[in-house]
Amino acid sequence: MAKWNERIIVVEDDPGLAELLVEELESEGFRVRHFLSVEEALPHIESGQPDLVLSDLRLPGADGMTLVKQVKSLSPAPLMLLITAFGSVSQAVAALKQGADDFMTKPLDMEHLLLTIQRLLKHRRLEQEVSQLRQQKDNESFHGMVGHSRAMRQLYQNIQQVAAADAPVLVLGESGTGKELVAKGIHAESSRAGQPFLAVNCAGIPTDLMESEFFGHAAGAFTGAQKARTGLLKEADGGTLLLDEIGEMPLELQAKLLRVLQEGTMRPVGSDQEVAVNVRIIAATHRDLEALVAEGTFRQDLFYRLEALTLQIPALRERGDDRELLAQHILAELTQESGTARQFSAASLDLIYQYPFPGNIRELRNAIERAVTFCQEDVIEPEHLPERMRLAAQQLAPQIDSASATNTDPQPLRTLNEVQQDYVQYVLRETGGNKRKAADILGVTRRTLYRWLDDSKEG
Repeated sequence: MAKWNERIIVVEDDPGLAELLVEELESEGFRVRHFLSVEEALPHIESGQPDLVLSDLRLPGADGMTLVKQVKSLSPAPLMLLITAFGSVSQAVAALKQGADDFMTKPLDMEHLLLTIQRLLKHRRLEQEVSQLRQQKDNESFHGMVGHSRAMRQLYQNIQQVAAADAPVLVLGESGTGKELVAKGIHAESSRAGQPFLAVNCAGIPTDLMESEFFGHAAGAFTGAQKARTGLLKEADGGTLLLDEIGEMPLELQAKLLRVLQEGTMRPVGSDQEVAVNVRIIAATHRDLEALVAEGTFRQDLFYRLEALTLQIPALRERGDDRELLAQHILAELTQESGTARQFSAASLDLIYQYPFPGNIRELRNAIERAVTFCQEDVIEPEHLPERMRLAAQQLAPQIDSASATNTDPQPLRTLNEVQQDYVQYVLRETGGNKRKAADILGVTRRTLYRWLDDSKEG
């Protein structure tokens, strides 16, 4: 099978040279057509979409320079290689400035000509491959979110829909699912895209400093307030402010936030002046806000104001093949940063696919970072991944074998949530009920572990 099968059009008025060119090119596997003039060749170039045009610079009628301009105006434009007499090199250089890809002087060295053509076509192939890879990456990602599962495609669509509005948005999802990326996607798709985007974790700000952080303060408002502070709401004026872990915000601050949403004004600490603020609020949490409302720790009116536009981020275990796609994406990022070459074995990919990832994408990234660190070879095997993943697979394997075994009374397949709860209980037994140690092994916070245990009691 010929290595080359690209389409080449030869424009040459010397019959002997033309015959030689066609013969040499066809012997390499190229599909070649020959024309005597620009006028004769141009309609076939426009309709036939050749990969490369090989033309003499001097031709009867329109010359090769004219052909260069015509060819390079096409989309996609074929490659253009000119043949010129030695005394016309200056014209050939001018043709390069017009868009010609290269030129050769007579008398032609056929071996050199073929190498030049192959070099140009190899470069074109590489450009096309890079373009395809970029297109593939664009299709698989959306504002930094990687995935093409049905759940993620629906999320991308929902982001675009809520971004068109300017109302507050509530983003719900388990820890590690990428709530900040979703918020950034909403901001990027909105009319506020060119304005500031700020993100703050409400659980990470001391309660006594929270009001000043959000609303700012006047100079001398309290001990140590030597200078006035603008506050996050005003810093994000015109743009978007993400309030992550909104469920951790104190009730009195929730009331002030509600006023910002309703009135578009705020009052810095220690000031008697209202300040206008135009900011879009995106609130995010992994907690059940309705349950917090019932407990009296979250304002019902604020909840209703936020939940009109709600986005639910799917957990990683609900995203099917996205797990492998994300794993490969993360591995590519990490190996590029470290300058190393790594790839997953089939067994390690199977383990990634089976493991429920209670810590979601954050846990997946941490697991792969560990694997890249401890793997001294080119291939990442299961032993390079965290032990908890292998333990979970060992616990799951007997259940899979039991379910697949032939018997007269087969047991129904279990959900991932049920398997996760069993593994949580197993880790607790192995750690003697030590919840701190169990949370470390599971790769989650103790708060998340307590929530899982509460969910299992309710179930």
